[in-house]
Amino acid sequence: MNLDHIKPDAWKIVEDHYYPDRIEAAESLFSLANGAMGQRANFEEHYSGKSFRGSYLAGVYYPDKTKVGWWKNGYPEYFAKVLNAPNWIGIDVICNKEIVDLNTATVHEFRRELDMQNGLLTRKVTLSTLKGVKLTITSERFLALFQEELGCIRYTVALHDQAAEITLAPYIDAHISNNDSNWDDPFWEHKDQFCKDSFAALHTKTNKSAFDVCTYQSVSFFVDGNKSVAFSCEEKPGRVAFVHTKQLAAGQKVMVVKTGGYCSSLQQPQSNQQNHVYDIAVNALKQGFDELLQSQQKQWDEVWRMADITIEGDVKAQQGIRFNIFHLNQTYTGKNPLLNIGPKGFTGEKYGGSTYWDTEAFCFPFYMATKDESVAKNLLNYRYKHLDKAMENASKLGFSDGAALYPMVTMNGEECHNEWEITFEEIHRNAAIAYAVFAYERYTGKSDYLIERGIDVLVGIARFWAQRVSFSTAKNQYVILGVTGPNEYENNVNNNWYTNYAAKWCLNYTASRLDKIKDENPSEHEAILNRLNIHEEEHTQWKHIANNIYLSFDKNRGVYLQQDGFLDKELKDTSAISRDELPINQHWSWDRILRSPYIKQADVLQGFYFFEDHFTKEQLKKNFDFYEPFTVHESSLSPSIHAVLATTLGRVEQAYKFYLQTSRLDLDDYNAEVGEGLHITSMAGTWLSVVEGFGGMRIKDNAIHFSPKLPDAWDSLSFKINFRGAILQLTVDKETSQVSQISGDPVAVFLNGNLVKPSHKPVFS
Repeated sequence: MNLDHIKPDAWKIVEDHYYPDRIEAAESLFSLANGAMGQRANFEEHYSGKSFRGSYLAGVYYPDKTKVGWWKNGYPEYFAKVLNAPNWIGIDVICNKEIVDLNTATVHEFRRELDMQNGLLTRKVTLSTLKGVKLTITSERFLALFQEELGCIRYTVALHDQAAEITLAPYIDAHISNNDSNWDDPFWEHKDQFCKDSFAALHTKTNKSAFDVCTYQSVSFFVDGNKSVAFSCEEKPGRVAFVHTKQLAAGQKVMVVKTGGYCSSLQQPQSNQQNHVYDIAVNALKQGFDELLQSQQKQWDEVWRMADITIEGDVKAQQGIRFNIFHLNQTYTGKNPLLNIGPKGFTGEKYGGSTYWDTEAFCFPFYMATKDESVAKNLLNYRYKHLDKAMENASKLGFSDGAALYPMVTMNGEECHNEWEITFEEIHRNAAIAYAVFAYERYTGKSDYLIERGIDVLVGIARFWAQRVSFSTAKNQYVILGVTGPNEYENNVNNNWYTNYAAKWCLNYTASRLDKIKDENPSEHEAILNRLNIHEEEHTQWKHIANNIYLSFDKNRGVYLQQDGFLDKELKDTSAISRDELPINQHWSWDRILRSPYIKQADVLQGFYFFEDHFTKEQLKKNFDFYEPFTVHESSLSPSIHAVLATTLGRVEQAYKFYLQTSRLDLDDYNAEVGEGLHITSMAGTWLSVVEGFGGMRIKDNAIHFSPKLPDAWDSLSFKINFRGAILQLTVDKETSQVSQISGDPVAVFLNGNLVKPSHKPVFS
C-alpha cells in the first residue's frame, strides 16, 4: 500500500483527510518520543475503530517465556517484550451524554500534522455526533526533550451552531495489554493509586522483571479561556479521571491542558517517583502550554542545528531525510548508558524493543558524527558492560575460556531471540560490535577507549572466532560451518563469505591492536595480558587462523561466493518474480525462499561496504553487478548500503532510487507493514546514504574526505559533521562544492581529493 495521502512538505508530515483504513499506519508515522518514553499517535478521545494503541518506556521490558514447538539446547529462556505502558494521554469527550467517537461520528474535516522542526503533533477534526451536534476538536501534543518524564497536551472542544452539555474527562489507565505476547500473561501488576487536587498517579510494577513505574497526570480546565475549578476526581481500580462538565452555548469552547507521563525505576527509586513527577507536573502547569512549547522548540533547535540535512529541489527527498533524522533523535538521546536503540524505537512492539546488531552496523556512525563524542562512547560502553553476559551466552553454546558471543537480540546482555537459525547461526553480529570499536578509534583518533575497555571486547570476540572455525583437511584452510549471514533468506549455510571475512578481519584487528599497544605502551600491554590471561601462543594462533580462512571465489565471474553452493541455484534475477508475489516473504513458502537465489539485504556487499579499502573499485563493480540483481531489498537495512556502494561506483541515479526507497520506506510503506511501527535503525542507513553516499564522506589517515555527487533531482545538498571537535559543513550545488568550519580546532580535510584548510569562511573546490 502506497501511503500517498502523506503530503510532501519539507518540515512536516501532513494528513489532511480522515482515512479509517489507515489509522494504524498513521499512528506509526506520527509517533512521538523523547528518548525515555514514546507513544504511537493514538487519538486522545475514545476510538472504537481499528487501532494499535501503544505507549512505551525505554529499558522497561517483560521476559516473555520462549514459545517454540520443541526445545533445543542453548535456547534462551525468554524473548524480551517491550511493554505497552499505562495510558496517560486519554481524554474522554462526552456530548449530551454521548461519548464522542470518530469511528461512529460523521467526520467533515480532518487534519493531522507532525511538525518535525519542533516535535509537535497537532490534530484538528470537525465532526457531527450521532445525535447531530457539530463540534471541532483541536489537539496539540509533545513529549519534552528538556524533561524526559514530561508530556504535554492542550485539548480543545468548540461547539458550532447549537448548545450542548460537554464533559471532558482526562484520565490515566493501567488496563492495557500488549499487541505482542507469547502466552497472554499479564505483564503489569497494579499496586496503588493517588488523586489529590489536580494531580493523579498510578503505581504499577512489571511482573518478573520488577520495574516500578509511576504514571501521572495533572490538569487545568478552561472555558472560553477562563480557568475553571469545577471538576471532580473519579477513581476505579487502575483508573483515575478528572471530570469537568459544562453546559456550553453555541460557539463556546472548553479546553483542558494536561501534563503527564512516566517515571520508571531506571530514573528514580519507587519511593521517590510520585514526589518527583508531582513537582514536574505542578511546575509545568504553572508555566503553561505556550511557555513549555517554547522550551521544546529551543531543544529541537539545538538538535537540528547540528543534525539537519538540507536538500533543495526535491521536497519528497527533503521530507524523507528529515523524517528519518527526527525519529532517530526522538528514539535515542545518549543520556543514559543503560539504554540502546530498538529497531522499532517507541513506535511498535515488533522485535521486542530490543537491541540488535543494527546499532553498531548502522546507527553508530550517525550518533558519532552528529552528537557529542560521549554519546558514541555510551553506545560502546553498553556492549562493554554486557561482556560477561556475552561470555555466558557463548558458554551456553559450548564455547569456553573467555570466548564472547554477543546476543542477536537483548535488553540486558542476555540472548533473548528464539529462532535457532538466528540465535545460534547469525554470528556475524559479533563482527559489528568489533567494527564499532574500530570505527570509534578511526573517527576520533583516540586509543583511550580501546586500551581501557575496547580491547576486552575484542579479545572476547577473537576467542569466539578462534573456537568457532573448523579446520578442513580437504581445503587445508579454516572454514566456518552452519551459519546465517546478513541475508536471512539463507539459513544454515557453510562458509558465508561475509561471516568468514569478518572473522578474518576481527582476528587480525585484535592482534594488531595488541601489537600497537605493546609498541606504544609496554606496561599497559603487560597489564592487559595479565588481566585477560592472553598468552603468546593464542595471539599467534589468531594471526594464523586469519591468514588461512577460506574465502570462496569464482574465478570465471570474478566474484566472491555468498556461500558454498550459491552457484547451484537457478540464477534468475528479480525480474523473474511477478510483482503480485512481492514481497516474497509475505507470499512464498520458506522452503521456496531458501532454494531461490534471492537476497534479502546486502550480504557480500555488506563486506564491501565495511571493508571498502580492502578491495579495488573493479572488484566492487563485479560483485555489485552480480549480487544486486538478485536482491529483493526486503530488509529495511538493504537500500542504504546499496545507495552508498552505487554512488561509489559513480551510479548516482541508481543510488538516488535506493535513497528514495530507504528515506521513504515508511512514509510510502514500501513493504506494506508500517502499521506495525517504523524502521528506526534503518533510518540511520538513510543518513549513511546521504553523508557517505552523495556526500562521499570517508575517514582515512587521520583526515576527513568528501567526494560529493549530486543526483539530477537535487539542486543542492548541505550537512554538518562533528569530526574530532570541529564542526564542518559541506555544501554542494550543481557547479561547486565547499567546506566551511563552524567551530573547533583545525582538522585535515580533503575535498574531491584536494587537501583544504577550512576556516570560518567557505573554501571552494
